[in-house]
Amino acid sequence: MEIAKIGIVGAGQMGNGIAHVTALAGYDVTLTDISAEALARAMALIRKNMERQVSRSKIAQAEMDAALARITTTQTLTDLGASDLVIEAATEREAVKQAIFDALLPHLQPHTILTSNTSSISITRLASRTDRPGKFMGFHFMNPVPVMQLVELIRGIATDKDTYNACLSVVERLGKTAASAEDFPGFIVNRILMPMINEAVYTLYEGVGNVKSIDESMKLGANHPMGPLALADFIGLDTCLAIMNVLHDGLADTKYRPCPLLTKYVEAGWLGRKTDRGFYDYRGEDPVPTR
Repeated sequence: MEIAKIGIVGAGQMGNGIAHVTALAGYDVTLTDISAEALARAMALIRKNMERQVSRSKIAQAEMDAALARITTTQTLTDLGASDLVIEAATEREAVKQAIFDALLPHLQPHTILTSNTSSISITRLASRTDRPGKFMGFHFMNPVPVMQLVELIRGIATDKDTYNACLSVVERLGKTAASAEDFPGFIVNRILMPMINEAVYTLYEGVGNVKSIDESMKLGANHPMGPLALADFIGLDTCLAIMNVLHDGLADTKYRPCPLLTKYVEAGWLGRKTDRGFYDYRGEDPVPTR
């Protein structure tokens, strides 16, 4: 199946990045969000990020202009009905994702492939509630999308081979690398990454080290480019907690129990960079550890 039109649900951190890379790859993109402000912010950020690519000679000015012209924004979800491929990148709550698919289904073409950018929710369960479980799969980009090279492709139990191959061809056209993952909680990346972050929070919670010493230890002792607590702030502590809860509920193993300190930060609304406070305080010129 030839994919030409891509619909993206959600203009947040992930959605605008997906719109950026798919438009640059030559796809016609329709980006939708319930918020006009979110759509305006997304387009401004896409332009800014593409201008940075032009300034670094990663892309030509003509490529940027053509890519921006391929992106249409709308607050009407059903405008995605003409898409060949829909990538849902809404908030990481299953009820929200299900409501989006329910609203979209009556307006889709028979051949349209439905995908979710979920980082942990069951693809098989999401697919089973649609009219096309064979044409449904996980399409998990990494953040920030224009920079990160990996895309996890997750097949549900019912996902057919043609759907997988069509999505694989999109990943290849984007110039990224696909990792095929089975549909179990957290898939590959978050199954490994989130427990490491959670353990770093436990190390802080138990007083083994402070924020600075934990992050410096992993950067200088394990050669990680970013410390786990700084990375948690970048991802969003609410997202980290949601994924840990999915792992804990789905695998029923106490080793995935979210650290109480992570829960406390989320309760405080200290979600990381997006709220200017998390394990670091970002309100000054330089980030300052909060513990």
